[in-house]
Amino acid sequence: MQYSLSTQIIALAGLCQALKLVQNVARSSETDKAALSVMLNSVAVIDAQEPLQIYGNAQANLQTGLQLIIDQLGDKPQKDVELTRYIVGVLALERKLNKTPANMNKLGGKLQHLERQLQHFSITDDNMLANLADIYSDCISSLGGRIQIYGQPDLLKQPTVQHKVRALLLAAVRSAVLWRQAGGSRLNFIFKRRKLVAQAQQMLAQLPSSSL
Repeated sequence: MQYSLSTQIIALAGLCQALKLVQNVARSSETDKAALSVMLNSVAVIDAQEPLQIYGNAQANLQTGLQLIIDQLGDKPQKDVELTRYIVGVLALERKLNKTPANMNKLGGKLQHLERQLQHFSITDDNMLANLADIYSDCISSLGGRIQIYGQPDLLKQPTVQHKVRALLLAAVRSAVLWRQAGGSRLNFIFKRRKLVAQAQQMLAQLPSSSL
């Protein structure tokens, strides 16, 4: 994968976007099915030649994530502390995963099987969501350092909501893998913060503006 700032931004946008959906799912029964599909499908793309292929091969699919980078790393005084906590937690989980070859191999096998299943089922089908949730539980959260999710207690008790949350956390980890492969690290948030924001702003400006 490309070792570049633009690839880091694509990965970081995917990470932020997946975790924003986690917040939405935990708080509301209404979910943007198209946005959910983009992020969940990213999990099954394991041999992409270009980073955007992971997210439906369209920069516009990451518009929300690009704006979140600007909001979280830019000069805006109000930050989403909960989202930041989720990002830190997912990056820590991905580091643990990268240091555990047995789990990496198990994850690779399960994702190959998932790729075959997608020839017959939609990624947002209940059975597929349950499969993704099981992959996350089996290969990633089992490493320790589980992420505490905040939201409406009644919603978070529902199995379908739990499956969506875990499936989206798996998608977030997938983006974190891309972030690391592109040269991203915790130090980038300190020493390259302005460069990351500028790159996100540039990519956001390239998107066609919509008019009402």
